[in-house]
Amino acid sequence: MRAFRSLITPFALVAALAACSVSTSPGGSAETAAQQSDGPVAIGFSQATQQSPFYVQLREGAEAAAKKAGATLYFADAGGDVTKQNNDIQDLITRQVDVLLINPVDPQGVQPSIAAAKAAGVSVVTVDRPVPEGAIAHVGRDNKAMGALVGKRLSEQLGDKGGTVIEIRGDAGGAVARDRGAGFHEAVAANPKIKIVEGPYADYVRAKAVTAMQDLLQVHPDVAAVYAHNDDMALGALQVLKENGKDKVLVAGVDGLMEAVKQIPSGQYVATALNDPISLGAKAVETMLQVQKGEKVEPAIDAGTELIDTDNAAQYATGTGEFAEAAK
Repeated sequence: MRAFRSLITPFALVAALAACSVSTSPGGSAETAAQQSDGPVAIGFSQATQQSPFYVQLREGAEAAAKKAGATLYFADAGGDVTKQNNDIQDLITRQVDVLLINPVDPQGVQPSIAAAKAAGVSVVTVDRPVPEGAIAHVGRDNKAMGALVGKRLSEQLGDKGGTVIEIRGDAGGAVARDRGAGFHEAVAANPKIKIVEGPYADYVRAKAVTAMQDLLQVHPDVAAVYAHNDDMALGALQVLKENGKDKVLVAGVDGLMEAVKQIPSGQYVATALNDPISLGAKAVETMLQVQKGEKVEPAIDAGTELIDTDNAAQYATGTGEFAEAAK
């Protein structure tokens, strides 16, 4: 395939890329990758969505790491559609990428494409969201631990008064949503004064969380706190609460998005758990390059997490302290 690609003109290659909705990121040109059998490693990255700052930064982290390593990264955005993601992965396999990085829309739904990659001899690594089988390694963070960290902190803040806590969930059936919910529930179970109301799945998208929170607030006007499975949704809930004069209702999320971190010192946004997407994307690419070299990697690679609250939010926001180091 590498030899065949040497016969394709640059114009035809660009046209093919456009037709398949797969973009080439900095880190090595598509033409160079096509013309040299011993050229840069070709990485295919199929991402679930770009509809959240977290996923935009995850891509940026992967692109930066690929560029630093001199690798070519072919990127495809599934837009939350598992059918499109399967088609994207097939396109990447057809390009004969050396390794494939998948951030799945649906862990079960991408299994046929993972099987196709295996048949083509392309190694698969997953990032952020794991799949049941077929990947050599998964690079992510302990989502249950993140939910537990935030749950413990929010429970402490509510104290003996407790109250109703609305939970805005991620994606139905997703392992990340399941674990972030389970960790949170276990952490607050020690406080019998807390009642959790499980809200709808908002797919980690702020706009959907805004709509959900508007409806939930009508049903639960006495809400004491909101926990969302990511900061983007939590910020959407915070927006609705402020618009309705609910400045005393506490909010917490997960991911450590800077926009959320900067809200913490004001007091209403209580906490988030560090899940820096840039370092996660970089770690995933680093792992893929190890796989390509034939090096042994662990099947589950935990990038680590920490709680961010009023005690350390200022350090994280200004780029000092251990949290700034963790985000690099």
